Amino acid sequence: MTEGQEAAAQAVETAAEVAGNWARAGRHAGVAGAAIGVVAAGAAAGVAIERMTVGRGMRRRARLALDAAGPYGTLRGTPGAAIAEDGTELYYEVDEPGPPEKADGAAKSAVNGKHGKHGKNDRSAKPVRGKEARAAQEAQGGLRKRLTAALGRRWAAPTVVFSHGYCLSQDSWHFQRSALRGTVRTVHWDQRSHGRSSRGHGQIDGTEPVTIDLLGRDLKAVLDAAVPEGPIVLVGHSMGGMTVMALADQFPEYVAERVVGVALIGTSAGRLSEVGFGLPSMGVKAFHWLAPGVLKALGWQREIVERGRRATADLFAGLIKRYSFGTPENVDPGIARFGERLIEATPIDVVAEFFPAFAVHDKTEALVAYDAVPALVLAGESDLITPADHSRTIAEVLPHADLVCVPGAGHLVMLERPELVNEHLVSLVERASVAARSSRHARA
Repeated sequence: MTEGQEAAAQAVETAAEVAGNWARAGRHAGVAGAAIGVVAAGAAAGVAIERMTVGRGMRRRARLALDAAGPYGTLRGTPGAAIAEDGTELYYEVDEPGPPEKADGAAKSAVNGKHGKHGKNDRSAKPVRGKEARAAQEAQGGLRKRLTAALGRRWAAPTVVFSHGYCLSQDSWHFQRSALRGTVRTVHWDQRSHGRSSRGHGQIDGTEPVTIDLLGRDLKAVLDAAVPEGPIVLVGHSMGGMTVMALADQFPEYVAERVVGVALIGTSAGRLSEVGFGLPSMGVKAFHWLAPGVLKALGWQREIVERGRRATADLFAGLIKRYSFGTPENVDPGIARFGERLIEATPIDVVAEFFPAFAVHDKTEALVAYDAVPALVLAGESDLITPADHSRTIAEVLPHADLVCVPGAGHLVMLERPELVNEHLVSLVERASVAARSSRHARA
């Protein structure tokens, strides 16, 4: 048997094993379990074909090399913790504004792959050199000058609070954090059961399911702990944007008093049960019918599923690229791998716990709380998860908002088109600062 034949035989054998694992994991879901077996078998066959041409060890080495070379997600701030109503510890980090030389150092850390002063140097990271590095530093320097001019020096500048999306973490804001670092105070937090936050206590003991309203109250706990006073600009992506809406729905007086600007990126105010995910119409109906039961069954079989995820890493990489980026072929491999790592870090039982909350999410009426402040509504035109039309609907409720739909961009638009997102985010903070200062003078 030739080396190629041996590789093919091993690939097919592994694929069959993977399909069996996924099928066993889903068997308790009835019809949904059967669907898992069919999907797993087809997916595993695709993995087998790729493994005939590219060795498993080579693919693994490539992923490790990308992990080592990319500085993404390495920025760290001053850590803190807020306690949610059910006792869950919510982890957050604060980046304080500092002198220009500290901001410049942070920018170089972001480009060269090193942590800020609160983290450790990543010795394996390779610096980005040449024109690309200089252009990135010059662009960030220009954004900082604009912010410094807008914020002024004699009044309380706003704190920008970032809320991340489903199956991500605060590190998904890497490029935006780098752009604002040292210039304006920022807070980055991990949603319950995500990132460095604790597993939700109410979900562990089964006393409370995850809801978007619960996440809104979690955000309020973080704001009380990390931003006890002063104006606030809220930035939310996907589930984080829904969290921001839930805050307004439950705490409208707080929003009216404290929030001076809002950015809703790649998110939705409702009707997510109608999203097609790029599937044919029959597939859409089947997905929305089967997905909750399938995910629940997978959550019960966490160990088997996690083994399957590791064995089908190549398959998941392809799926993640398809649903994260609008033009994945144009995305830097290091950034694509960073997106994979963020999603891979979310355990399947957490995926299952959160998923049902989206079908019943409806916060359209709550959006009016943000109509009085500068707003940014931004989405990728090729977003398959929260389609751009959902952002257009939000903009209809917020007629004074800046609506930006980015051609060719997908769901993780802040990673796929960071310079554009940074530009609009800085513009929002500028407008929010001016509006808040005018409002303050009017009250005085």
